[in-house]
Amino acid sequence: MPMPAIEIQQLIQAALPDAVIEIIDLAGDNDHYQARITSKAFEGKTRVQQHQMVYAALKGRLGGELHALALETRTP
Repeated sequence: MPMPAIEIQQLIQAALPDAVIEIIDLAGDNDHYQARITSKAFEGKTRVQQHQMVYAALKGRLGGELHALALETRTP
């Protein structure tokens, strides 16, 4: 079953409370998304570490309920 964008946003927001999050449904199927996330928590982290933080926030749902997520992470 696909994962709604609001659920993705809530999971990320819970892990990164200061984050500004934009979720875009790339295919209109609630299964392929792009996420743009800005957070101070990313400061001093490599891009890989930033993405790992987001993946951890999704609690193992990527590849299951959430088929594809293109990430763009940045600091304010």
